[in-house]
Amino acid sequence: MKYATVPVFLRYFYPSLLWNKPEGNKRLYLTFDDGPHPVITPIVLKILDEYQAQATFFCVGENVVRHPATYKEILAQGHLTGNHSFNHLNGWKTDNAAYYENVRLCADYVDSIWFRPPYGRIRPMQIQSLKKEFTIVMWTVLSYDFDPEIDLNSCMDKVLNNTTDGSIIVFHDSEKAVAKMIPLLKKTLETFGKQGFSFARLDD
Repeated sequence: MKYATVPVFLRYFYPSLLWNKPEGNKRLYLTFDDGPHPVITPIVLKILDEYQAQATFFCVGENVVRHPATYKEILAQGHLTGNHSFNHLNGWKTDNAAYYENVRLCADYVDSIWFRPPYGRIRPMQIQSLKKEFTIVMWTVLSYDFDPEIDLNSCMDKVLNNTTDGSIIVFHDSEKAVAKMIPLLKKTLETFGKQGFSFARLDD
């Protein structure tokens, strides 16, 4: 079973991580992992602009180095960026010192207090170290746009049925996700926009 939402007990055991934003403002928080991508990210930016939506992009440092113009365009259009490590490292499989160094290397190119661990996998000691410098962001709803075993309709069900006021939703501006991500993003913006929600950056 692949759950769209994070089990409550995990949120309880890791209260220093950001799982959702406060309710009451009728805001949703769209986030995009693994970019910037020179083709896909501009498509996302165009869609967001059409719906007057803001978002947060968790960028991989090596992709910022490869595609600096795309990264600058994210910022120019008023979106927030966050650190997603320099090489998209899995914290569970990486020595703590090497993990810290990789995150801080990304920080040389992504000037942000916001950090999301790749794969959502981070050790308690890594949390303790990095939370001194970053707000560590997880999610409320995972779209599974990247997963080839889950079809588009199932992805839509996961997002549309689990999103509530203050939800942080994860999409991916990557090649393996794009076929599902684009229609899923449009459907999310359309559905919740009609319900009176706005789409904000994490720092709003």
